[in-house]
Amino acid sequence: MVRLAESMSPNMQKHPVSRRTMLRRAGLLLSGAGALASLRGISLGADSDAPVAEGKTPPLSKKAMTALDEALGGKKGSYIENEGVYTTALPRNDLQITIKGDPVPIAFGFGGWASIKRTLDGQQAMLMSDTVLLQEEVNPLISAAQNRNLQVTAIHNHFFYENPRIFYMHLHGMGDPVDLARKYGAAIQNTKLHPSNQPSSATSSGAPGAKGAFDLAALDRTIGHTGKANGPVYKYVVGRDDLRVIAMGAEVTTAIGLNTWAAFAGDSNAAHIAGDVAMLESEVNPVIRALRQHDLEVVAVHQHMLEEQPRIIFLHYYSRGPALTLAEGFRAALDQLGGKGKQAGS
Repeated sequence: MVRLAESMSPNMQKHPVSRRTMLRRAGLLLSGAGALASLRGISLGADSDAPVAEGKTPPLSKKAMTALDEALGGKKGSYIENEGVYTTALPRNDLQITIKGDPVPIAFGFGGWASIKRTLDGQQAMLMSDTVLLQEEVNPLISAAQNRNLQVTAIHNHFFYENPRIFYMHLHGMGDPVDLARKYGAAIQNTKLHPSNQPSSATSSGAPGAKGAFDLAALDRTIGHTGKANGPVYKYVVGRDDLRVIAMGAEVTTAIGLNTWAAFAGDSNAAHIAGDVAMLESEVNPVIRALRQHDLEVVAVHQHMLEEQPRIIFLHYYSRGPALTLAEGFRAALDQLGGKGKQAGS
């Protein structure tokens, strides 16, 4: 490093300043350089040669995907190649849930998941999970997760009026992907979340499939996207491709939780709708206003993650009524988002 005295301009040498002032100025320069490097995704010092956090997520190895399969009792997940995300669904098929006394399918919003993807620099991986829990299951899982150095990032409701009462806990981990998979599997091993502790499928409600219950083409036209049928549930998943969200060096994308969704159950004349809206802070109250203007109930507003940039807030909503009327409310909420509701995968 060049000595401070040698780096002074001739004008500074003609008007000498105290050593304390010189050190203060040098500290400010270094602080500013560090802040600039941070904004660029670079760290000063020994790690300055690390890749800049830009570009595309490196692919996840087959070894990492197999590790998650094995940790979850052999249950296979799905890999979204363009996002580099491997996800395994964790539905609570052991539960029978009602809302305001009406039975609703597990696929309506009572399924969790676990996902793994690599950080942008490829040096480690991120695990994220949304878990569906009875009240008495929350704190035992907190302890099991923290004992394995997994973080709890949120605990909250997604519904009103449901019976039994359901809470959702988000878990997060950073490190080697194989190690993360094993830690996560061990954390949920003795819970109903683990696939080995679940029935093979949800108890049939006798409800018709979504294709027979709804005018799917009319719903798609109203919402402006194409949904996907899952038994009696018809669901839309809409990404936020207008945003680039980074959390702890990993890009948070549609398949790992950065999405807005709407699920329909029931039938065209008497439908349930429930969903989640992923928003910037500035979008929160416009979305709330749009939902309430269409008589959809706002159920919760909260975070799912920690340390992400930009900050993302999630809103959960619910309502009942004619399916197309409910769809108009969801479309109105999408219209408040910066990307105007871009279809996931488009």
